[in-house]
Amino acid sequence: MMGKKAILAGATGAIGSSLLQQLLADRNYSEVLVLVRKKLELKNPKLKQIILDFDKIKDFSHEITGDVVFCCLGTTAKQTPDKIEYRKIDYQYPLDMAWIAQVNGAESYHLISAMGANKNSSIFYNKTKGEVEHDLKAVPFKSIHIYQPSLLDSSRTDKRFGEGLMNKIMHVINPLLVGALRKYRSIKVEDVAKAMVNQSLEDKKGIFTYESDKIQELSAKKSQI
Repeated sequence: MMGKKAILAGATGAIGSSLLQQLLADRNYSEVLVLVRKKLELKNPKLKQIILDFDKIKDFSHEITGDVVFCCLGTTAKQTPDKIEYRKIDYQYPLDMAWIAQVNGAESYHLISAMGANKNSSIFYNKTKGEVEHDLKAVPFKSIHIYQPSLLDSSRTDKRFGEGLMNKIMHVINPLLVGALRKYRSIKVEDVAKAMVNQSLEDKKGIFTYESDKIQELSAKKSQI
């Protein structure tokens, strides 16, 4: 039986890189199509790469086909201080990819958002994340899955000093965050990626939003497939 085909954008980020490795290793996926600006120095028989300028993604519409879409695109104010460019990466590109993939037959979409996403927020970052969540729901996928992780615990080499310090603090605080506060615990990027893979293998219909504690729970779940 043929496996699923994944479409992944944001494969070079902390979550995206972990997700890519997990998809390539998962027997339920026969092909992983990544949309990247620069070719990845990675070889795998299941990996297919499309090198593109996301501003011109529509030029590649006929190639962006698959069953499941994973969007891990995102930036920071430090990386992208220009708010117009920032919004394109966090808002426009995920939506452009969603519409193209859905028209081409994709049935589910998995979006990395953030804790605090709110389209009515006065904070630009939270507002942008909230807006993309809101507008994504208009795309007629069979299922849409939105992940809102808390502070990411990552071993990536470009981790900023502030993130590293905060993660050390959270390792001490995490056990104290119980009950309704569990969603504020830091979470490993590998666990976020695992939750996404697990949910992509479920036959679901509807729109689902997962806060960090639920993501942690989903990462430990064994797939029924």
